[in-house]
Amino acid sequence: MPDASVSESLSAARQRLTAALSAAGRAPDAARLLAVSKTKPADMLRQAYMAGQRAFGENYLQEALEKQAALSDLVGIEWHFIGALQSNKTRDVAEHFDWCHGVERAKIARRLDEQRPAGRAPLNVCLQLNVSGEASKAGVALHDLPALAETVLALPHLRLRGLMALPAPSDDDAVQRQAFRQVADALNDLQQRFPEAALDTLSMGMSGDLEAAVAEGATIVRLGTAIFGARPPHAAQA
Repeated sequence: MPDASVSESLSAARQRLTAALSAAGRAPDAARLLAVSKTKPADMLRQAYMAGQRAFGENYLQEALEKQAALSDLVGIEWHFIGALQSNKTRDVAEHFDWCHGVERAKIARRLDEQRPAGRAPLNVCLQLNVSGEASKAGVALHDLPALAETVLALPHLRLRGLMALPAPSDDDAVQRQAFRQVADALNDLQQRFPEAALDTLSMGMSGDLEAAVAEGATIVRLGTAIFGARPPHAAQA
């Protein structure tokens, strides 16, 4: 049986998501939880799995690979890489993950495509959009998004699913919704440009802005602390 605290926290997170979907007039299954499990031990992920969670998001590659080895017996577990992706990490992501959120450069996309094992299904990819437009922020600029999408769509071992964004934190619901609406509008534009591509994913929204993200169409929301509790300080990994 799963640990009561993880099970109860996961249940509360699901209830919060269901309530947000209902308030937005969306179907109960229109969005799903991605359990952000960085810095958490493999046994906590196993507890969440036993409580029905299947999708887990990891930021730190070496830590994630160790957890994958420890949890290799869990059927149907789904691994999402959601951290900043550097060129020296692409092979492990291509070989060991089901999803990669945050692709922002054609070079990274091409490396993931080249390094994806032939026996695996195409790697699901979300492009990270720079909502703020600041040069210092991660993500592709809005005006460069169509060209990057076109590049990824031409790569046979990748499957472009949609967009990911990390807007600047705000306590103002209107500000939150405006940022998420920009991402939704950008996805809609891509859907119009590339109707043959099954672009169905908006990866956006965390514990502080889940409701606003769901109201603007999020299909994957990322929750970590709400499920696993506060994270300890984590040393930077290469």
